[in-house]
Amino acid sequence: MNDARSERAALCDLLLVTGPNAPTLCEGWTTRDLVTHLVLRDSDPVATAGMFLPPFAGLLKRRSYELSVRTAYPDLVERLRRGPRGLSPFRIPAVDAAANLTEFFIHLEDVRRGGGDPLPPRVLPAAFEDLLWRQLRLMSRMMFRKATAGVVLERETGETLRARPGSPIVHLVGRPGELVLYISGRTTAAQVEVIGEQVAVADITGGLGL
Repeated sequence: MNDARSERAALCDLLLVTGPNAPTLCEGWTTRDLVTHLVLRDSDPVATAGMFLPPFAGLLKRRSYELSVRTAYPDLVERLRRGPRGLSPFRIPAVDAAANLTEFFIHLEDVRRGGGDPLPPRVLPAAFEDLLWRQLRLMSRMMFRKATAGVVLERETGETLRARPGSPIVHLVGRPGELVLYISGRTTAAQVEVIGEQVAVADITGGLGL
């Protein structure tokens, strides 16, 4: 089992514990909303295109509603646990590992840290943190593409990654998993030290759409 599948399984275990109405870090989403999103992502790429393409937004909203109201919550979780079926590209192990590692890591933390009594960060194996660090190279450049300030990521080992050229520079310091959460917009939940001028920090958070 690759790390993406391990995170998927851990998320499903937690979803059954929390139940369908627990809060998450995804604004406005309960755990039922989150699992519905992930099941659609696995099985209905046309509908999930509505997250990025306005012409499909109505289709995404309709199919999300239908799936959520017609499927019992434990069955939704079981569908997520089973993973993609049919022609989904996520059935290809290499695609699954590349596309789903951060997806399921982030959403597992969305549930763990959501609400008024968040769980503390997990102690992740070094090899897992290294995988997340490698994925940060592409992910950070995409997420900060609209920023004008420079951005440098620094992990606990002292290794650095320039995510965005520019001046002044903002340094984001933390473990790779926490940096993944920060640049995916979970800025208040992530344990990341932000070093830089206030105007530059505002610029990079603006680049994240915050």
